[in-house]
Amino acid sequence: MKVILGTKVGMTQIIGEDGVVTPVTIVQAGPATVTQIKTVETDGYNAVQLGFGKGKNLSKSVSGHVKKAGENINPKVLKEFRFDTLPEVKLGDTVTVESFELGDKVAVTGISKGKGFAGTVKRWNFQESRNTHGFKGDIRKVGSIGSMYPQKVFKGKRMPGRMGHDQVTVKNLVVAYIDKENNLLGLKGAVPGPKQGNLTIEGKE
Repeated sequence: MKVILGTKVGMTQIIGEDGVVTPVTIVQAGPATVTQIKTVETDGYNAVQLGFGKGKNLSKSVSGHVKKAGENINPKVLKEFRFDTLPEVKLGDTVTVESFELGDKVAVTGISKGKGFAGTVKRWNFQESRNTHGFKGDIRKVGSIGSMYPQKVFKGKRMPGRMGHDQVTVKNLVVAYIDKENNLLGLKGAVPGPKQGNLTIEGKE
């Protein structure tokens, strides 16, 4: 079962035996605990729920739910993974980076960095207006947004607004480094989100 939860530690680089420098993102991946198992017979689909981190002030419903997997389980993050065929795990099992191998391709999902309110030049890479006579310095304004017919602004029009803080998935990242003792994964390239941001890592079986 090549799925795990983790947090982003930061970026660095590793040097291979051939001298090639590879940029990698270090992820604190696991250990995660199996907190629930769903089956087609009971829930209509196969899934495994993992808990990761140390939470605080959990609600009674969540505390009672994770208590079924064992005592002193206090996860900060709960995430469900669906499977066509249910993997051989049981309630309370621990998932670590040992299920991954060097060269595995994974998909990483996280929440991108929030940029706040942004204009169209920053948000959508619009061009600025001509900085010539008559523009009075308004070179970053949107300009006309309507149409001749129909007289309305269409949905999805690229406008100023909140930028970032969206769920982003980066696919086909390669596992370039594994530290089994400290539960660290090194993924070639960048992953979404800030440092200490929560990540979901799914590998191809």
